[in-house]
Amino acid sequence: MQDKEKKEEKKVQEQHQEKHQEVKKEEKKVEQKNNKPDEKKGFFKKKEDEEKKKLENEIASLKDKNLRIQAEMQNMRRRMEEEKANLLRYEGEDLIIKLLPTLDNFERAIKMDDANLEDEISKFLEGFKMIYGNLSSTLQGFEVLAMDILNKPFDPELMDAVLVEEVDGVEPNIVVDVLQKGYTYKGKVIRHAMVKVSK
Repeated sequence: MQDKEKKEEKKVQEQHQEKHQEVKKEEKKVEQKNNKPDEKKGFFKKKEDEEKKKLENEIASLKDKNLRIQAEMQNMRRRMEEEKANLLRYEGEDLIIKLLPTLDNFERAIKMDDANLEDEISKFLEGFKMIYGNLSSTLQGFEVLAMDILNKPFDPELMDAVLVEEVDGVEPNIVVDVLQKGYTYKGKVIRHAMVKVSK
């Protein structure tokens, strides 16, 4: 009887051990299954991190591009405003440039006057002088000014040297004669003066 009980007990223990081993196997399987998604999770996480980094870089790049475009737009707007202001400031410049030869002609005519102020030419030129005076003062009112350059050093920014001559007692590179007046309009050179310069 005891033997039979021992056998049964042993059988139960073996069965229990088998079940225990089966449970362990099942646990291992579950653990392995759980580990696989974790590995996948890690793989996908890596991929997600890479995509996130890529997107962050793209966002940073787009922000930088946007800032540059805004800066360019501001610069363009500023340039346009400056150009507009200059256009308004120097409005009428073309008309003034076209009037300057008329002013030159009046000056040439007035130079023809001689010492005798009673002759016909002097009386005729008297009207010219009045017209020239009016035109000259009107242009001055618009800030059109003749350059004061006689006996001053030659400046290529303001003058064109058309003749060079050696003059006694005068240093080289000095304006000795103005052949055609130069003019500025609101500080801007609108016509270079034609001058004779000393050697």
